[in-house]
Amino acid sequence: MAKILVIEDNPTNLELMVYLLKAFGHEPLIAMDGETGLGTVQHDSPDLIICDIHLPRMDGYEVARRLKNHPALREIPLVAVTALAMMGDRDKVLRAGFDGYIAKPIAPENFVSQVEAFLPLEQRQGMRPVSLEDNARTDPIPAKRATLLIVENRYENIEVLRAMLEPTGIEVVVATSVTEALVCARQSRPDLILSDVYLTGETGYDLIKATKADPQLRSIPFLFISSTNWAEQEAAYALSEGAAGYITRPIEPDRLLAQLDQWLKSE
Repeated sequence: MAKILVIEDNPTNLELMVYLLKAFGHEPLIAMDGETGLGTVQHDSPDLIICDIHLPRMDGYEVARRLKNHPALREIPLVAVTALAMMGDRDKVLRAGFDGYIAKPIAPENFVSQVEAFLPLEQRQGMRPVSLEDNARTDPIPAKRATLLIVENRYENIEVLRAMLEPTGIEVVVATSVTEALVCARQSRPDLILSDVYLTGETGYDLIKATKADPQLRSIPFLFISSTNWAEQEAAYALSEGAAGYITRPIEPDRLLAQLDQWLKSE
């Protein structure tokens, strides 16, 4: 197990990385800007630091410069997590003092192994979730207990939900638009529909109106999810349109599963 500091200002990316690190037995620390990250390094002495490049108050390059110029901190492995877009970006990141980088968007199935490559062997978890029995030779395949249609156009949000739900036996079907969601719903007949409010050029409200107008789909419980707190008026409108409920990000896995179980039982 390792204590790993994640310096990232995007809540969705942060949530996904923290979830994955916890799932494989590591202890994540969190900072959402460079200055806070430096303070956390000095206070908590992490074993490894994951740092975005584009940060408020102090960017990742300045974080790297200060860490590598500090006698007591320079040996902590420092890994950039960034969307390298231009020729020479990789060399710039390494010249700045980073020991390596992981490209965005991160691949959940590879992320922890990429991070652990910068840790000593004794701190690596061997890419096996800590919830599994120590003597298990293969990952158990949970029995399917429900199908959930997720309607979302952000890759990171989809992967957070997949990582939380699929190990519990919930089959995840994904759609990124209203039209695609209606097709998927008719084909897979999900037990629940979970839709973001804001889709590209459309909204979740367009989708719920379409599903509630369709005799094949109107009985499927429909839940909204959003990164903004639900005002009383918005919540009332969602419920008046036929929503069974709503969820606010950031998502706590146990709370999400409890809510989904509640709606599945009341179906």
